[in-house]
Amino acid sequence: MSQVTFRIWRGEGKEGEFKEYKTEITEGMVVLDAVHQIQAESAGDMAVRWNCKAGKCGSCSAEVNGMPKLMCMTRMNTLPQDKPITIEPIKAFPRIKDLVTDVSWNFDVKKRIKKFKPRPPDAPDGTWRMQQEDIDRPQEFRKCIECFLCQDVCHVLRDHHMHESFIGPRFLIYTAALEMHPLDTENRAKDLKDEFGIGLCNITKCCTKVCPENITITDNGIIPLKERVVDEFFDPVNKLLRIFKPNS
Repeated sequence: MSQVTFRIWRGEGKEGEFKEYKTEITEGMVVLDAVHQIQAESAGDMAVRWNCKAGKCGSCSAEVNGMPKLMCMTRMNTLPQDKPITIEPIKAFPRIKDLVTDVSWNFDVKKRIKKFKPRPPDAPDGTWRMQQEDIDRPQEFRKCIECFLCQDVCHVLRDHHMHESFIGPRFLIYTAALEMHPLDTENRAKDLKDEFGIGLCNITKCCTKVCPENITITDNGIIPLKERVVDEFFDPVNKLLRIFKPNS
């Protein structure tokens, strides 16, 4: 058992400051345990969002020592304890209170993406035929727990605040899961180019680095979507086809 100092952001909206708390840390504790212990001991009114404490709900996203993390999956023994541990809310979205941010923008974005549109069944009995490898490809993206850590670390949202022009890596991955499904017939390439801002992503791979589900966001999702947009709108042959067949 050892006593550790925490610097936790306290405040409402844009107003606030870091406050220091000391608490005893025991073997096996995660950052969320420490935050709950501080709530119980000395900060009963501190706001923190959490739910499953198993790394599957994505609720307890925060920045721990400047890195976007799930507090419930960040073990205390992985952090240096000889100096204060800083905990603050994720920065890509408006602060509500203390460690809680308003992430409702993400759910509004999701509504804008065209939904799954299946092709007619292949077989007379009304069933589909497909290869397992075609199912495996988009299945990776379905592991997303919507913790929005990838959104937080994306410089387009975090630093440039281009929320009106860019949907962020989480929803590019959501789009990829639909686009790469073997039964889907919807075309979202124009939306990716004109409305969702896929061209703003410069593939720094920071979103992949922070993903707690280890989804290969950039290489497996965003880059293939970029290739689809380029093939449809910037390939010279396709540009000629659109000139002579404007409705194609």
